[in-house]
Amino acid sequence: MARHLNLVQSDFEQLEKKIFPRFPFCYLTFKSTQYDTHVFEVKDISGTGMQLGLKDGEHNLKDEGQISGSIHWNGAKIYIAGDIKWTTEKRIGVEFSHRASQRTEIDIFLSVQNFARNLKPIHQMDYGVELPAKLKYWLRSDGPVEVFVWQHGDGELSRFEILIMENYIEWADGQGLKTGRIMSKRDINTPLVDEDEFVFKIDEVVDDEKIDLACTLVTELTENKLTKETLDFIRLKLGL
Repeated sequence: MARHLNLVQSDFEQLEKKIFPRFPFCYLTFKSTQYDTHVFEVKDISGTGMQLGLKDGEHNLKDEGQISGSIHWNGAKIYIAGDIKWTTEKRIGVEFSHRASQRTEIDIFLSVQNFARNLKPIHQMDYGVELPAKLKYWLRSDGPVEVFVWQHGDGELSRFEILIMENYIEWADGQGLKTGRIMSKRDINTPLVDEDEFVFKIDEVVDDEKIDLACTLVTELTENKLTKETLDFIRLKLGL
C-alpha cells in the first residue's frame, strides 16, 4: 500500500504521515443540552477533551463559549461540561471541565478495558467497507481505538498498528516496535476513496507507557475478534 507511509523528518522531530481506511459509521455521539438541534459525532476523545463533527449542516457555535450534554456509546451515557476552544463550520474542539466527579466518570468511560469490550471486528462484518489488499484484520471501537493487522503477499503477518486515543504503537517486520503520538487527523474524501490521513510524532525511544496501554488492550481481547494465532503473535511482539 504505497500511500500508507510517508516520512517527514526535521532537525527537531520525526513525523510519519499514514493513510488508514475510514469506517463510515460512528456510534459515539454527543447531544448538547443547549443546542439540541444537532447530534454530533465524537471524532476524537481523550481524558482532557474531544473533537465533535457534523456530517450534515453547519452549527452556529462560537469559540470560547461553554457547552454541556451527554456522550452516548453502545447504550452507555455520561454527562459532560466543557469549554469550546475552537470551531470550524462542521467541527468543534471541547476541553472538559476539571470538576473531580466528571473526571472520575470520564476515566471510567475511557478505560482501555471499556474500549476492548466495544471493539468490533470490521473484517468479519458486511458493512460495505472495502479493506485495503494487505489489511488482514481491523478492529474498531469508534473514535478512541483501532487495531490494524497487515500481511505480506504470502499471508504472513507483516505489521500491526494500535491507536489508543492520541497514542500510537506499531510493530513492523524487520523494524520492531515503535511508539508515537497522533498530532493531526483529517478526512480524505473523493468519489472513490474514503480514508483518514494521520500525522504521528514518533518517539525517539519506545515509550513504555504506550506499550503498557497496548498490552492492557490486547490482554482483554478474545478469540471472537482475532484468531488465537494472531493474538499470540501480537502479545509476543509486545513482550507479554
